[in-house]
Amino acid sequence: MTLDPDIAAFLKRTASAPPLESLSLEEARAASKGLVQLQGPTEQVAQINTFSVSTVDGAAILVRIYRPIIPLSDPAPVIVFAHGGGWFRCTLDDYDNPCRSLANATGCVVASVDYRLAPEFKFPTPLEDYYAAVSWVAANAQRIGGDPSRLIVAGDSAGGNLAAAAASMARDRNGPNIVHQLLFYPVTNFGFETESYEAFDTGHMLTRAAMKACWSYYLADIADGGSPYASPLRSQNLAGLPSATILTAEFDPLRDEGEQYARRLCEAGVATQLRRLSGMIHVCIHFLGMAPASRVLFDISREAIKARFGKSGAS
Repeated sequence: MTLDPDIAAFLKRTASAPPLESLSLEEARAASKGLVQLQGPTEQVAQINTFSVSTVDGAAILVRIYRPIIPLSDPAPVIVFAHGGGWFRCTLDDYDNPCRSLANATGCVVASVDYRLAPEFKFPTPLEDYYAAVSWVAANAQRIGGDPSRLIVAGDSAGGNLAAAAASMARDRNGPNIVHQLLFYPVTNFGFETESYEAFDTGHMLTRAAMKACWSYYLADIADGGSPYASPLRSQNLAGLPSATILTAEFDPLRDEGEQYARRLCEAGVATQLRRLSGMIHVCIHFLGMAPASRVLFDISREAIKARFGKSGAS
Protein backbone atom coordinates (compact mmCIF):
# COMPACT_ATOMS: atom_id res chain seq x y z
CA MET A 1 0.00 0.00 0.00
CA THR A 2 1.86 3.01 -1.32
CA LEU A 3 0.42 6.36 -2.29
CA ASP A 4 1.11 7.54 -5.81
CA PRO A 5 4.14 9.84 -5.35
CA ASP A 6 2.52 12.78 -7.11
CA ILE A 7 -0.54 12.48 -4.88
CA ALA A 8 1.64 12.12 -1.79
CA ALA A 9 3.42 15.36 -2.71
CA PHE A 10 0.08 17.07 -3.29
CA LEU A 11 -1.22 15.97 0.11
CA LYS A 12 1.92 17.31 1.74
CA ARG A 13 1.52 20.68 -0.01
CA THR A 14 -2.12 20.99 1.04
CA ALA A 15 -1.84 19.58 4.56
CA SER A 16 -2.46 22.98 6.18
CA ALA A 17 -5.67 23.69 4.25
CA PRO A 18 -8.69 24.21 6.52
CA PRO A 19 -10.90 21.11 6.80
CA LEU A 20 -14.12 21.10 4.84
CA GLU A 21 -16.33 20.87 7.92
CA SER A 22 -14.81 24.10 9.28
CA LEU A 23 -15.83 26.12 6.23
CA SER A 24 -19.08 27.96 5.67
CA LEU A 25 -21.28 26.75 2.83
CA GLU A 26 -20.07 29.58 0.61
CA GLU A 27 -16.43 28.95 1.48
CA ALA A 28 -16.74 25.22 0.83
CA ARG A 29 -18.33 25.83 -2.54
CA ALA A 30 -15.63 28.32 -3.49
CA ALA A 31 -12.90 25.87 -2.43
CA SER A 32 -14.18 23.26 -4.88
CA LYS A 33 -12.99 25.47 -7.73
CA GLY A 34 -9.46 24.41 -6.84
CA LEU A 35 -10.16 21.01 -8.38
CA VAL A 36 -10.18 22.55 -11.85
CA GLN A 37 -6.57 23.62 -11.41
CA LEU A 38 -5.56 19.97 -11.01
CA GLN A 39 -7.20 18.71 -14.21
CA GLY A 40 -4.58 19.71 -16.76
CA PRO A 41 -5.13 21.02 -20.30
CA THR A 42 -8.66 21.10 -21.67
CA GLU A 43 -9.35 18.02 -23.77
CA GLN A 44 -11.03 18.56 -27.11
CA VAL A 45 -14.24 16.74 -28.01
CA ALA A 46 -16.27 16.60 -31.21
CA GLN A 47 -19.23 18.67 -29.99
CA ILE A 48 -20.83 20.13 -26.87
CA ASN A 49 -24.48 21.12 -26.51
CA THR A 50 -26.56 22.12 -23.50
CA PHE A 51 -30.26 21.40 -23.01
CA SER A 52 -32.84 22.46 -20.46
CA VAL A 53 -34.71 19.59 -18.81
CA SER A 54 -37.87 19.77 -16.71
CA THR A 55 -37.85 18.16 -13.27
CA VAL A 56 -40.68 16.40 -11.48
CA ASP A 57 -41.67 19.62 -9.66
CA GLY A 58 -41.56 21.76 -12.80
CA ALA A 59 -38.13 23.33 -12.30
CA ALA A 60 -35.55 23.42 -15.08
CA ILE A 61 -32.05 21.98 -14.88
CA LEU A 62 -29.29 21.85 -17.47
CA VAL A 63 -27.83 18.77 -19.12
CA ARG A 64 -24.58 19.26 -21.01
CA ILE A 65 -23.87 16.81 -23.84
CA TYR A 66 -20.33 15.80 -24.86
CA ARG A 67 -19.81 13.90 -28.10
CA PRO A 68 -16.49 12.01 -28.34
CA ILE A 69 -13.97 12.54 -31.08
CA ILE A 70 -14.07 8.81 -31.94
CA PRO A 71 -17.38 7.21 -30.94
CA LEU A 72 -17.45 3.58 -29.91
CA SER A 73 -20.21 3.01 -32.45
CA ASP A 74 -22.83 4.92 -34.39
CA PRO A 75 -24.98 5.63 -32.50
CA ALA A 76 -22.86 5.53 -29.36
CA PRO A 77 -23.82 4.39 -25.86
CA VAL A 78 -24.83 7.24 -23.58
CA ILE A 79 -23.37 7.87 -20.13
CA VAL A 80 -25.55 10.04 -17.90
CA PHE A 81 -23.08 11.50 -15.44
CA ALA A 82 -23.74 12.94 -11.96
CA HIS A 83 -20.89 14.99 -10.53
CA GLY A 84 -19.53 14.63 -7.02
CA GLY A 85 -19.19 17.30 -4.38
CA GLY A 86 -21.03 15.91 -1.38
CA TRP A 87 -24.42 16.73 -2.94
CA PHE A 88 -23.89 20.39 -2.01
CA ARG A 89 -21.14 21.77 -4.22
CA CYS A 90 -19.51 21.58 -7.67
CA THR A 91 -20.98 22.50 -11.05
CA LEU A 92 -21.04 21.44 -14.68
CA ASP A 93 -18.02 23.67 -15.26
CA ASP A 94 -16.03 22.07 -12.43
CA TYR A 95 -16.53 18.71 -14.17
CA ASP A 96 -16.18 19.92 -17.74
CA ASN A 97 -12.73 18.48 -18.39
CA PRO A 98 -13.37 15.13 -16.65
CA CYS A 99 -16.51 14.68 -18.76
CA ARG A 100 -14.54 15.47 -21.91
CA SER A 101 -11.97 12.86 -20.90
CA LEU A 102 -14.67 10.31 -20.09
CA ALA A 103 -16.36 10.81 -23.46
CA ASN A 104 -13.15 10.38 -25.42
CA ALA A 105 -11.87 7.48 -23.31
CA THR A 106 -15.05 5.43 -23.63
CA GLY A 107 -16.33 6.57 -27.03
CA CYS A 108 -19.67 7.31 -25.39
CA VAL A 109 -21.85 10.37 -25.51
CA VAL A 110 -21.68 11.86 -22.01
CA ALA A 111 -24.63 13.78 -20.58
CA SER A 112 -23.55 15.75 -17.50
CA VAL A 113 -26.41 16.67 -15.16
CA ASP A 114 -26.67 19.98 -13.29
CA TYR A 115 -28.91 18.66 -10.51
CA ARG A 116 -30.01 21.07 -7.80
CA LEU A 117 -27.78 21.12 -4.75
CA ALA A 118 -28.28 20.63 -1.04
CA PRO A 119 -28.87 22.16 1.45
CA GLU A 120 -31.23 24.38 -0.53
CA PHE A 121 -32.62 21.18 -2.04
CA LYS A 122 -32.48 18.22 0.31
CA PHE A 123 -32.87 14.50 -0.40
CA PRO A 124 -34.54 13.30 -2.53
CA THR A 125 -34.56 16.39 -4.81
CA PRO A 126 -31.03 15.96 -6.22
CA LEU A 127 -31.83 12.31 -6.93
CA GLU A 128 -35.18 13.13 -8.52
CA ASP A 129 -33.44 15.73 -10.69
CA TYR A 130 -30.87 13.20 -11.83
CA TYR A 131 -33.56 10.59 -12.50
CA ALA A 132 -35.50 13.16 -14.56
CA ALA A 133 -32.35 13.78 -16.59
CA VAL A 134 -31.82 10.05 -17.14
CA SER A 135 -35.42 9.78 -18.33
CA TRP A 136 -34.96 12.78 -20.65
CA VAL A 137 -31.77 11.31 -22.12
CA ALA A 138 -33.52 7.98 -22.72
CA ALA A 139 -36.31 9.75 -24.60
CA ASN A 140 -33.93 12.01 -26.56
CA ALA A 141 -30.92 9.75 -27.09
CA GLN A 142 -31.14 9.77 -30.87
CA ARG A 143 -31.38 13.56 -30.85
CA ILE A 144 -28.02 13.78 -29.07
CA GLY A 145 -26.32 11.09 -31.16
CA GLY A 146 -26.80 8.27 -28.67
CA ASP A 147 -28.32 4.83 -28.59
CA PRO A 148 -31.39 4.66 -26.30
CA SER A 149 -30.88 0.91 -25.86
CA ARG A 150 -27.44 1.42 -24.30
CA LEU A 151 -28.03 3.80 -21.43
CA ILE A 152 -25.42 3.98 -18.65
CA VAL A 153 -25.72 5.77 -15.31
CA ALA A 154 -22.47 7.07 -13.86
CA GLY A 155 -21.00 9.42 -11.31
CA ASP A 156 -18.24 9.94 -8.80
CA SER A 157 -18.58 10.10 -5.01
CA ALA A 158 -21.97 11.67 -4.22
CA GLY A 159 -22.69 11.48 -7.94
CA GLY A 160 -21.98 7.76 -7.83
CA ASN A 161 -24.53 7.59 -5.03
CA LEU A 162 -27.12 9.27 -7.25
CA ALA A 163 -26.32 6.98 -10.17
CA ALA A 164 -26.63 3.83 -8.06
CA ALA A 165 -29.87 5.05 -6.50
CA ALA A 166 -31.29 6.00 -9.88
CA ALA A 167 -30.62 2.48 -11.16
CA SER A 168 -32.81 1.13 -8.36
CA MET A 169 -35.39 3.86 -8.94
CA ALA A 170 -35.60 3.00 -12.64
CA ARG A 171 -36.11 -0.67 -11.80
CA ASP A 172 -38.80 0.16 -9.25
CA ARG A 173 -40.58 2.62 -11.57
CA ASN A 174 -40.37 0.41 -14.65
CA GLY A 175 -38.00 2.61 -16.57
CA PRO A 176 -36.12 3.99 -18.23
CA ASN A 177 -34.12 0.94 -19.23
CA ILE A 178 -30.60 1.31 -17.83
CA VAL A 179 -28.12 -1.34 -18.94
CA HIS A 180 -24.99 -0.48 -16.94
CA GLN A 181 -23.72 1.40 -13.89
CA LEU A 182 -20.28 3.05 -13.92
CA LEU A 183 -19.53 4.17 -10.36
CA PHE A 184 -16.37 5.95 -9.25
CA TYR A 185 -15.62 5.68 -5.49
CA PRO A 186 -19.36 5.99 -4.74
CA VAL A 187 -21.02 6.91 -1.45
CA THR A 188 -23.23 3.92 -0.71
CA ASN A 189 -24.07 4.15 2.98
CA PHE A 190 -24.95 6.63 5.69
CA GLY A 191 -22.36 5.19 8.05
CA PHE A 192 -18.79 5.94 9.09
CA GLU A 193 -17.40 2.86 10.83
CA THR A 194 -15.64 0.83 8.14
CA GLU A 195 -11.98 -0.14 8.28
CA SER A 196 -11.19 2.31 5.48
CA TYR A 197 -12.75 5.15 7.48
CA GLU A 198 -10.45 4.21 10.35
CA ALA A 199 -7.35 3.83 8.19
CA PHE A 200 -7.71 6.96 6.05
CA ASP A 201 -9.63 9.35 8.27
CA THR A 202 -6.82 11.89 8.25
CA GLY A 203 -4.17 12.90 5.75
CA HIS A 204 -5.91 11.65 2.61
CA MET A 205 -8.06 14.65 1.64
CA LEU A 206 -11.50 13.24 2.51
CA THR A 207 -12.25 12.67 6.20
CA ARG A 208 -15.02 11.20 8.34
CA ALA A 209 -15.89 14.68 9.63
CA ALA A 210 -16.15 16.01 6.07
CA MET A 211 -18.48 13.18 5.05
CA LYS A 212 -20.65 13.80 8.10
CA ALA A 213 -20.91 17.42 7.00
CA CYS A 214 -21.90 16.34 3.48
CA TRP A 215 -24.62 14.05 4.80
CA SER A 216 -25.89 16.81 7.10
CA TYR A 217 -26.35 19.05 4.09
CA TYR A 218 -28.06 16.33 2.08
CA LEU A 219 -30.52 14.81 4.56
CA ALA A 220 -33.48 16.68 6.00
CA ASP A 221 -33.81 13.99 8.67
CA ILE A 222 -31.19 11.43 9.69
CA ALA A 223 -33.88 8.77 9.33
CA ASP A 224 -33.70 9.38 5.58
CA GLY A 225 -30.21 7.90 5.66
CA GLY A 226 -31.82 4.49 5.98
CA SER A 227 -33.63 4.81 2.67
CA PRO A 228 -32.16 2.59 -0.06
CA TYR A 229 -32.37 5.60 -2.34
CA ALA A 230 -30.03 7.50 0.01
CA SER A 231 -27.94 4.49 1.07
CA PRO A 232 -27.93 1.92 -1.77
CA LEU A 233 -25.93 -0.49 0.39
CA ARG A 234 -28.91 -0.74 2.75
CA SER A 235 -31.28 -1.92 0.04
CA GLN A 236 -32.95 -5.23 0.85
CA ASN A 237 -33.28 -6.06 -2.84
CA LEU A 238 -30.53 -5.47 -5.39
CA ALA A 239 -31.74 -8.14 -7.81
CA GLY A 240 -32.65 -7.04 -11.29
CA LEU A 241 -30.29 -4.07 -11.37
CA PRO A 242 -28.12 -3.36 -14.41
CA SER A 243 -24.59 -4.70 -14.59
CA ALA A 244 -21.99 -2.57 -12.85
CA THR A 245 -18.40 -1.42 -12.96
CA ILE A 246 -17.29 -0.02 -9.62
CA LEU A 247 -13.95 1.71 -9.11
CA THR A 248 -12.72 2.43 -5.60
CA ALA A 249 -9.62 4.37 -4.53
CA GLU A 250 -7.11 2.53 -2.35
CA PHE A 251 -6.57 5.40 0.13
CA ASP A 252 -10.17 6.57 0.43
CA PRO A 253 -12.44 6.43 3.50
CA LEU A 254 -15.25 5.42 1.13
CA ARG A 255 -13.33 2.46 -0.27
CA ASP A 256 -14.91 -0.25 1.84
CA GLU A 257 -18.53 0.80 1.36
CA GLY A 258 -18.02 0.90 -2.40
CA GLU A 259 -16.52 -2.58 -2.33
CA GLN A 260 -19.25 -3.85 -0.02
CA TYR A 261 -21.82 -2.59 -2.52
CA ALA A 262 -20.04 -4.43 -5.33
CA ARG A 263 -20.16 -7.65 -3.32
CA ARG A 264 -23.85 -7.17 -2.54
CA LEU A 265 -24.59 -6.73 -6.24
CA CYS A 266 -22.71 -9.93 -7.04
CA GLU A 267 -24.62 -11.81 -4.34
CA ALA A 268 -27.86 -10.55 -5.92
CA GLY A 269 -26.86 -12.00 -9.28
CA VAL A 270 -25.82 -8.70 -10.88
CA ALA A 271 -22.77 -8.97 -13.14
CA THR A 272 -20.29 -6.66 -11.42
CA GLN A 273 -16.67 -5.74 -11.99
CA LEU A 274 -14.81 -4.22 -9.02
CA ARG A 275 -11.47 -2.47 -9.52
CA ARG A 276 -9.45 -0.85 -6.77
CA LEU A 277 -7.30 2.05 -8.01
CA SER A 278 -3.88 1.48 -6.47
CA GLY A 279 -2.22 4.53 -4.94
CA MET A 280 -5.24 6.75 -5.53
CA ILE A 281 -7.33 8.90 -3.18
CA HIS A 282 -10.83 10.35 -3.36
CA VAL A 283 -11.69 12.76 -6.24
CA CYS A 284 -8.87 11.37 -8.42
CA ILE A 285 -11.05 11.94 -11.49
CA HIS A 286 -9.69 15.52 -11.28
CA PHE A 287 -5.98 14.69 -11.09
CA LEU A 288 -4.82 14.28 -14.70
CA GLY A 289 -2.84 17.53 -14.59
CA MET A 290 -1.23 16.72 -11.25
CA ALA A 291 -0.91 12.92 -11.09
CA PRO A 292 -0.66 11.29 -14.54
CA ALA A 293 -1.19 7.84 -13.02
CA SER A 294 -4.79 8.83 -12.29
CA ARG A 295 -5.55 8.24 -15.96
CA VAL A 296 -6.04 4.63 -14.93
CA LEU A 297 -9.60 5.63 -13.96
CA PHE A 298 -10.35 6.51 -17.58
CA ASP A 299 -8.41 3.52 -18.92
CA ILE A 300 -10.46 1.09 -16.83
CA SER A 301 -13.66 2.88 -17.86
CA ARG A 302 -12.72 2.42 -21.52
CA GLU A 303 -11.98 -1.26 -20.99
CA ALA A 304 -15.24 -1.81 -19.13
CA ILE A 305 -17.40 -0.08 -21.73
CA LYS A 306 -15.72 -1.88 -24.62
CA ALA A 307 -16.08 -5.21 -22.85
CA ARG A 308 -19.75 -4.53 -22.13
CA PHE A 309 -20.74 -3.13 -25.53
CA GLY A 310 -17.90 -3.72 -27.94
CA LYS A 311 -17.31 -2.33 -31.40
CA SER A 312 -20.29 -4.17 -32.78
CA GLY A 313 -22.64 -2.16 -30.58
CA ALA A 314 -24.14 -5.31 -29.09
CA SER A 315 -25.61 -4.90 -25.63
